Amino acid sequence: MEQDDPAEALTELRERRLGALELLQVAAGSGLAAYAVWALLLQPGFRRVPLRLQVPYVGASVRQVEHVLSLLRGRSGKLVDLGSGDGRIVLAAHRCGLRPAVGYELNPWLVGLARLYAWRAGCASSVCYHREDLWKVSLRDCHNVSVFLAPSVLPLLEGKLQAELPEGARVVSGRFPLPTWHPVAVVGEGLDRVWAYDIHRGGPAGQAAPAPSSASVPRAPDLQAG
Repeated sequence: MEQDDPAEALTELRERRLGALELLQVAAGSGLAAYAVWALLLQPGFRRVPLRLQVPYVGASVRQVEHVLSLLRGRSGKLVDLGSGDGRIVLAAHRCGLRPAVGYELNPWLVGLARLYAWRAGCASSVCYHREDLWKVSLRDCHNVSVFLAPSVLPLLEGKLQAELPEGARVVSGRFPLPTWHPVAVVGEGLDRVWAYDIHRGGPAGQAAPAPSSASVPRAPDLQAG
């Protein structure tokens, strides 16, 4: 039986070590890239907000946008999207006749992305995106509000909405319902579910009428890519 050449064995061992080192470098590089995305795209919007009020960005799906529009169909007046992200709900609402359509988003990168999408869609002068803390925005002239926020902030949001929105305003909440309000309509299943609430000064919000089934709410028109 031939004995292994010590030089060849040493060379093979070095190559194996180098391969492991390369894997470690790739893993470290991937982690650094992920952190860079977080630091550039998401973290800037969190620096000015208390930890308990921070809401991570997760873009609304096409189905979620359709459900929001179906619950706002036939309505008029100003629409505000609180935590508007890349602006897709604002842009879709404008196309369906809800004007003015305004988005409030604290992350400057997402505000810039939303404005880019609006420009590509030919709506740059028709929709508005503001870099502003949603907790400091006045809602007294808003008749339609869209929110896709984390459950942890919804109890506080209820108080702001009830105190500031005018009579007859509608709030549409995606992914998670408002914790103590009763919806007047619900559409969708799972993470695509969306709840609608109406503001009434004579009693608790959302209790004006029993919630109809999902089938009773008209389907929104298909969205076109911007």
